[in-house]
Amino acid sequence: MPPLLKPGQTAILVVNAIGVVGFGAYFLSKANFEFVIYVGVILFFGALLLATNRKVEYPNSVLWGLTAWAFLHMAGGGVFLRGVRLYDVILLPLSRTLPILRYDQFVHVVGFGAATLVMFHLLRPLLRPDRRGWIALSIVVVMAGLGVGALNEIVEFAVSLIVPGSGVGDYQNTALDLVSDLVGAALAMGYVRLSGAE
Repeated sequence: MPPLLKPGQTAILVVNAIGVVGFGAYFLSKANFEFVIYVGVILFFGALLLATNRKVEYPNSVLWGLTAWAFLHMAGGGVFLRGVRLYDVILLPLSRTLPILRYDQFVHVVGFGAATLVMFHLLRPLLRPDRRGWIALSIVVVMAGLGVGALNEIVEFAVSLIVPGSGVGDYQNTALDLVSDLVGAALAMGYVRLSGAE
């Protein structure tokens, strides 16, 4: 049986373990149960990736992307700048009527770009070589990445029901999150195309 971790993955696992334990302890100490739940979600999907690692060729760059997403997400709920939660900070004021570009939306672009790359690497081996047309593959993989984004919004909805006063946001926030997911998914497929990985 091949080893559970492939070359270069020990560092990824150690960094994730440190981040999850550190942020998890911090969120528990602050009674931030919204993000305690999110740490649990990160642990679940980390365990799922680990359990499938022998069968799926996850590139280390994609795993590092998921790691960055986890850290950006946890920092978004635990770091405050001048009393404002990082998730609520406007990075670039791109609109006078919509709260964009917020840190939250940036995390969605990064996160669901990485999730779309995972979907690509899950789907690619299942396709016959003569069925790997770029446009069709892109549509399917981007939709798969957006499916992960929709699952994330369902988790956020559940958190809003479980943790009163959570900072999940309203319908506009959900819609902007989904648009950000689409941007991340499209950028991920652009990366696949430019890198020649398809």
